Amino acid sequence: MIIKNLMDINSSPIFYKMDGFVHDPFFLKLEGLNIAKSVKLKTARYMFETHEKNGNIIKDKTRIICSSSGNLAIGLAIICKDKGYPLISVVDPNTNTLAKKLVVLYGGETIEVTERDNSGGFLQTRINLINQMLLEDKNLFWINQYDDVENYNAHYHTTAKEILHEIQNVSYLFIGAGTTGTLMGCAKYFKIHSPETKIIAVDSVGSVTFSGKAARRYIPGLGTSIAPSIVDRSYVDDIIWVEEPDTIRTCYNVLKKYGLFVGGSTGTVLHAVSTYKYSKNIKGNIVAISPDFGDAYLDTVYNPEWVKSKYELNLGDL
Repeated sequence: MIIKNLMDINSSPIFYKMDGFVHDPFFLKLEGLNIAKSVKLKTARYMFETHEKNGNIIKDKTRIICSSSGNLAIGLAIICKDKGYPLISVVDPNTNTLAKKLVVLYGGETIEVTERDNSGGFLQTRINLINQMLLEDKNLFWINQYDDVENYNAHYHTTAKEILHEIQNVSYLFIGAGTTGTLMGCAKYFKIHSPETKIIAVDSVGSVTFSGKAARRYIPGLGTSIAPSIVDRSYVDDIIWVEEPDTIRTCYNVLKKYGLFVGGSTGTVLHAVSTYKYSKNIKGNIVAISPDFGDAYLDTVYNPEWVKSKYELNLGDL
């Protein structure tokens, strides 16, 4: 295959059949097989190109700004480099080091906030800064993954279709909930085209997305300190909250057993699949979405010193 667009450096939809993970057929949709190494490339590309087509983003005038815990910023940095737009990514101390470095390498700028919001996270602080910057600079355009319906439209028109095209009879679909774009896009599509499929949302303990109690979290990706406006609980059949130490244990166990180097978000989803399967005794084809791989988590989830300092876990005992 010969391509001329960086965004087309992407494998066709790939599902890894994880034999032995649960008793029933289990398929993990690998979304990290693209140039940005995460599902957020789909989000970034769809949102950017939609707003560019609608005239909200204008070449040689508009500067792009985003709030990101990592993966969206990387996707946008690649797109902005390719299309010739300046990018500012507002990040926080939980944003992985790799993401911050990649944004700069692709020609973007990062601004890191350090003050926690009332929920103990950094999201509201990031958003407040962006709102202030938008008032001061009319040429800034915010790729707003928390409130823009184009976030879930990206996955309604791509991810969800890819799943049903490959696996027609999906009994349960497990999706991690961050900004909830992937979750809501797939849930809305399945509600129409496969209403018998049960949609299981996976969230982190400490996240407020589904009215959970706010608490400090350290692993970026899933969970929020402010519920996204695009989330609609009525499309979700069940919710599972996962503790961060369980995420870490699952990441290591999957690496040991399968040789699959998964990211923290994927580890969270996989832990939810295993616990839900055995507690509910579910049957049929089970599908889960893997948002990314482990590269961005080398300094955190896969760093024994970091894990011990945050959770008092000894990785040698896992």
